[in-house]
Amino acid sequence: MYHLTFCLIVISGLLSLFPGNSCAEEQRHVLTSLDGKVDCETWELNGDGWYVKKETLHGGKQEGVELITVDNGVMQIVIIPTRGMSIYEVRSKDMRLGWNSPVEGIVHPAFIDLESRGGLGWLEGFNEWMVRCGLEFAGHPGTDEFVNNTGDTATMDLTLHGKIGNIPASSVEVIVDSEPPHRIRVRGIVFEKFFYGPKLKLTAEISVVPGADTFRIDDTITNLGSADQEFQIIYHTNFGEPLLGKGAKLHAAINKIAPMNEEAAKGIDNFATYAGPTRGYIEQVYLVEPLANPQGMTGALLQNAKGDRGASMFWSTKQLPYLTIWKNTAAVEDGYVTGIEPATGYPYNRKIERAAGRVPKLKPGETRQFTIDYGLHADQQSVKSAIKKIETIQGKHPVEVQHKPSATN
Repeated sequence: MYHLTFCLIVISGLLSLFPGNSCAEEQRHVLTSLDGKVDCETWELNGDGWYVKKETLHGGKQEGVELITVDNGVMQIVIIPTRGMSIYEVRSKDMRLGWNSPVEGIVHPAFIDLESRGGLGWLEGFNEWMVRCGLEFAGHPGTDEFVNNTGDTATMDLTLHGKIGNIPASSVEVIVDSEPPHRIRVRGIVFEKFFYGPKLKLTAEISVVPGADTFRIDDTITNLGSADQEFQIIYHTNFGEPLLGKGAKLHAAINKIAPMNEEAAKGIDNFATYAGPTRGYIEQVYLVEPLANPQGMTGALLQNAKGDRGASMFWSTKQLPYLTIWKNTAAVEDGYVTGIEPATGYPYNRKIERAAGRVPKLKPGETRQFTIDYGLHADQQSVKSAIKKIETIQGKHPVEVQHKPSATN
């Protein structure tokens, strides 16, 4: 049973969407507000060949999880405001960006203990296509130092990949631009704030144009505190079948690549190709320094074995200067998946990242922006076109392959 009123807005064509002249303001719908006065359990907005809907899940560990689905007529993007504005999956005809995790359902953060299993509790809810890691810290669990409220140096136990992916959005709104191409935006605000600790604000936006086969993540992180604040963010973007399979291939513009550990070093000469599901497989992680064009842009693409399906991502190395490739081609039952992860650093423990100079800081009131453009490629020509963009960035620049692991890569 639904407990709140079903909200439905039906729009027939763009003229009725924006009555009056072409200078009409954007259409904005608040779905969740920090003061708790706005909260529809279900909601729907219908346009000309597109729709946005909100629903609330029930049963088991997904009790109370809110989902927002954006259908632009070509693809369906499923967003999870309850889990830090993560994206559960993207579907377009026979293509799916996502993976089959052993984790059942979409787990509400209330059922996650981040400190379980030595700080690996984050994995209890890990099944999204894209989940942000951060913000105070990201990467491997372990001990780090901080200055406590008395000004003394103390130690703290960091949990895997931080907290932001398990914090519900405090406010969520849907915005439809009045001007062509009438971009549809889902924007949420997530706070990671602590008394005598970080005071960080994430404004997360996922947007798409009606009829397009591309979409965008456009985030800002703001330091709301009165002192400089360290932060980290990893866009943990995960692909399983049908794109991932035996013979699938990664294309990326690379300046330098290194293995994260000795296990990864065994396979570094084949880092760009994938095996089928393999029982007993041990993950291999590769640390990439991307190569960028003169405008600072780089890209990566995962294609299937036939080369007739693919997914691409392009971003600025000025914003996200590092890339992690996570290969986990384990048995299907254990989670057959690969991660392509642009970031401010690598997924080592923060202490290691800080020593390597890969933990940025925000000044009081400072905001940092991060944009990633994703594309779906549904035929051979489209895949080849995206690969060509990456090859153009690479040019004749050789890839420097480091065969031994080092935390200072």
